Amino acid sequence: MKTEIIKINNPAESYRDIERAAGIIRAGGLVVFPTETVYGLGGNGTDPAAASKIYAAKSRPSDNPLILHIAKPSGAERYAVTNEHYYKLAEAFMPGPLTIILSKKPVVPDRVTGGLPTVALRCPSHPVAHALIEAAGLPIAAPSANISGRPSPTSARYAIEDMDGRVDMIIDGGDCEIGLESTIIALDGDGALLLRPGAVTYDALCCVLEKVEISAAAMGEMTADDRPLAPGMKYRHYAPSSPLVLLEGSDEDFINYIKQKRSIENCAVICSPVEAKALGGENLVLTGEAGDYPTQARRLFSALREADKLGCGVIYARKPPADGLGLALYNRLVRAASHMVIKI
Repeated sequence: MKTEIIKINNPAESYRDIERAAGIIRAGGLVVFPTETVYGLGGNGTDPAAASKIYAAKSRPSDNPLILHIAKPSGAERYAVTNEHYYKLAEAFMPGPLTIILSKKPVVPDRVTGGLPTVALRCPSHPVAHALIEAAGLPIAAPSANISGRPSPTSARYAIEDMDGRVDMIIDGGDCEIGLESTIIALDGDGALLLRPGAVTYDALCCVLEKVEISAAAMGEMTADDRPLAPGMKYRHYAPSSPLVLLEGSDEDFINYIKQKRSIENCAVICSPVEAKALGGENLVLTGEAGDYPTQARRLFSALREADKLGCGVIYARKPPADGLGLALYNRLVRAASHMVIKI
């Protein structure tokens, strides 16, 4: 497949390109587009054949549900059974990096939901994403635009690495603002279950709803028989080709451990600028300073890809604290590391 790559900075000035991309979606094709979280791989969310193309392009397991992207929170009425909790969350966080799982209506194909009776809905805030959904006139099913299991793309160059030749069009809209996929919650009668942490944190959700629980699957491993209720829960995700190992310990212990390992093995290290200065040498990939979780989030997936390109036998990174935005960082890293955490 020949993939067209276009750049859009201002949708209002590029309305013809937006309309061409929307036409591809309406015709059953695939378009990669930027959101505020990561780049998405989009297709017609009401077309089972388009969903099948998405799964094929990503090499994605067919029981891993897709997220429907809608232009306005009120658009959920056509595709899901909404409730009071949905609209409270929508008022607080939409448009934005929050995905809400609700009981689906028949118009949503089972192929999109992985056979589940529920559907995941999100209203992105990125102007290109919003303009594309509006122009398409239908919901866009869109997982992250990477080969399944690899780090999600937060810039067009990484989406091109994985999707060139697999999709009809890639829209380059610059770097993503947040860098981690959306928070995913499932609503029930009493409250919400946090399935995938993201930029909308647990504490922020608790400011809107009285009852929010964190799913055990958001932190631990699922068994082979468990069925994922949301993307990113069951399978090895966000992973570089080289093994990733998380280290849990003090600043001093981390520096000493890495120095010892570097003397006997070829390893890459994802670390802060302060840690890089203390370590010196090569194969260091920088993220944000300690405690600067927004910068660490924006840099995480690109750091994993950069570390992988160094060709080392193993990649080390520090285990983040599992609270606030750190919980989202931990969720992504522990899955990328296949739950390999060493206490030092």
